[in-house]
Amino acid sequence: MTTEVREQAQQDPPTDRPVRVYADGIYDLFHYGHARSLEQAKKLFPNTYLLVGCCNDELTHQFKGKTVMTDKERYESLRHCKWVDEVIPDAPWVVTAEFLDKHQIDYVAHDALPYADASGASNDVYDFVKKAGKFKETKRADGISTSDLIMRIVKDYNEYVTRNLARGYTRKDLGVSYVKEKRLRVNMGLKKLQENVKRHREKVEEKIQVVTKTARVHRNEWVENADRLVAGFLEMFEEGCHKMVTKFPCLCISM
Repeated sequence: MTTEVREQAQQDPPTDRPVRVYADGIYDLFHYGHARSLEQAKKLFPNTYLLVGCCNDELTHQFKGKTVMTDKERYESLRHCKWVDEVIPDAPWVVTAEFLDKHQIDYVAHDALPYADASGASNDVYDFVKKAGKFKETKRADGISTSDLIMRIVKDYNEYVTRNLARGYTRKDLGVSYVKEKRLRVNMGLKKLQENVKRHREKVEEKIQVVTKTARVHRNEWVENADRLVAGFLEMFEEGCHKMVTKFPCLCISM
């Protein structure tokens, strides 16, 4: 049987039981991009049992580099993802036929990008699975990755260290030098002073606005009162003149 025929024969999923789909990764700083990829794997078939493999610290640090979270923390994060039915700790770096048989895996789900075998044996750790017709592609989430999250922290390093110093962490907890700590604390004091000055200026501006508004109201009231007084005086004057003319008509004639 040729490879093409063998791959074609293995494409049909089982119908008498849940389809066992396997996804693997490091899952450091577990984020929504991870969750979305697992959601895609879970929804590949109407009835899917999703197994998720996670490599331990020893393998990960050897082939990829240091992680932020320990392997135990990464396993626990996966267990709390609603799409995951089973977590396989200490997962192999390269999926083998023996591993698939041991866990009765029907398909392996991952994005289609080739991932080089760190041992140099293959340009793609999923090459065997793809050739066996057991590979199902998922899409990576745009705009989010563990590397992106780490870069955000590195970019705003001083702000995060300053925040944690303010929360009571020591420089030893944060791994910073004595000089670095003092410099950050001086910056903290300057920033706090700037915030206080800004807050005080805003309060003064508010008071000035209140005084200006009050003065404007009082001025308007004075003008309105003055208008009423003048109108009242004119009305009284006209009324007085009318009474005088009525009482002394001769004055009007003589005028």
